[in-house]
Amino acid sequence: MLKTVTSVHYSVGREVRTAIEKIGWTMPEDLPTPEKSIQQIEKEQMARLKAKAKKGKLMLDE
Repeated sequence: MLKTVTSVHYSVGREVRTAIEKIGWTMPEDLPTPEKSIQQIEKEQMARLKAKAKKGKLMLDE
C-alpha cells in the first residue's frame, strides 16, 4: 500500500510540474523568496490584534 501511495504521489507531482511547464508558468523553485516568513507575519498579526484588544478596538471579524 505505501509503495502505491508513494508512486502515485510522485506520478501526480510529475504531471503537475509538466502542466506548469506546458502552460508557461514559473516553476516553484524559481519563484521569488518572500521578504517575510509566514511565522513572522503571524507573529506581527497576533501582536497587532493583541494591541487592538487591549485598546478595546478589536472587531470580531478580524
